[in-house]
Amino acid sequence: MNSLTRRQFLADVSAASTTAGLVSLASSTPLFLMQSAALGAEQRGENILVVVQLTGGNDGLNTVIPYKDERYRRSRPSLAQDSSSIIKLKDDLGLHASLRGFGKLWEAGQLAVVQGVGYPNPNRSHFESMDIWHTASLKQTDRTSGWLGRTFDQLRAAGTVELSSPAMHLGGDVQPLALASRDVPTPSISSLSQFKLQTGKSEAERKALEAAMTTPRSNPSDLLNFVTTRSTAAVKLSNRLQEATKDYSTSVQYPASPLAEKLKQVAQLIDAGLGTRVYYVTLDGFDTHSDQAAAHANLLQQLGEALSAFQEDLKLHGQDGRVVSLVFSEFGRRVQENSSRGTDHGAAAPVFLLGAKIKAGLIGRHPELDDLDDGDLKFHTDFRSIYSSLLANWLHWPVKAAFGEQLPGIELFPA
Repeated sequence: MNSLTRRQFLADVSAASTTAGLVSLASSTPLFLMQSAALGAEQRGENILVVVQLTGGNDGLNTVIPYKDERYRRSRPSLAQDSSSIIKLKDDLGLHASLRGFGKLWEAGQLAVVQGVGYPNPNRSHFESMDIWHTASLKQTDRTSGWLGRTFDQLRAAGTVELSSPAMHLGGDVQPLALASRDVPTPSISSLSQFKLQTGKSEAERKALEAAMTTPRSNPSDLLNFVTTRSTAAVKLSNRLQEATKDYSTSVQYPASPLAEKLKQVAQLIDAGLGTRVYYVTLDGFDTHSDQAAAHANLLQQLGEALSAFQEDLKLHGQDGRVVSLVFSEFGRRVQENSSRGTDHGAAAPVFLLGAKIKAGLIGRHPELDDLDDGDLKFHTDFRSIYSSLLANWLHWPVKAAFGEQLPGIELFPA
């Protein structure tokens, strides 16, 4: 860059900064996501996976409850749920009373409960067990990329699927390791409004700034051309996301909770045809070592109400047939409640799948309470078989990349 061009570039930056106050969109937005601003319509028909992570270890035994089993009641003198309030799934099994949203989905044939899910030699550390679920690897040395991230890498390398915008993490917290890949970055954003150009000025001044940022210069330097190109892509993406928010309307009443807000934004982006195939959200707070009853009930209510509203919204906009939601936690809790009226880290637990196209009902049997592994429920379904079925039979992506081998799945969808 010669000195004149450099001076002019710095003057341009200085002027833009003075006008904008804060112009960080182009520098903070991943290039691959910028490119997705022009994507979408051609991918509207492809299936989508929404992952809902319950962080902290959800108490599966008080989520899907063998309410007629006296061993359940003896093991949980303060936490055992009143059988009269349980949402019945079958004669001896039901959902926690706070999961009314799941009860509605069960009645509508849009809920599958996979029971006894886990993996061999369970790890009761939050971090280790979550890493195992995220990477689909039981070997600690192999936990550098995620099961979805490795799949993205293989698809991009093969050139078989357009992956400008394969996944998005909504929440603004630490990006899940499940999405980590070598070549395909995934953004983590707190909200759609994060991508709006913030100027602190009037709408006319904002548009003028956009024009200044994106207008090609005569005889530009490589650096100036690079900045202008990224700014143009960023502005296009910003406008596209704002249009998705602006043009979206729904009569569905979402509950006032962070999870519901995330899922509402996912519904907006799906309907806008952004082209993203995987959305990832989290609900924290499930590490209930003491005074569990009220806290757990509140979390389950948030979960059920948010996903029920989300599913209703998808149906309202004609998108319910192409979306499946996966709900999991890193482990369950121990069968015996502790002296603090809570539960400690356990092993096997249920996994939920929601959607109009899933095979609804109970999948697998509830673990026996008289056949425990060091006080914990025994697993009979490897969580990786759920991933395998979602990859092969829903997303129609290769399975081997995620696990390093071809793992069998389970029947999650009607034949």
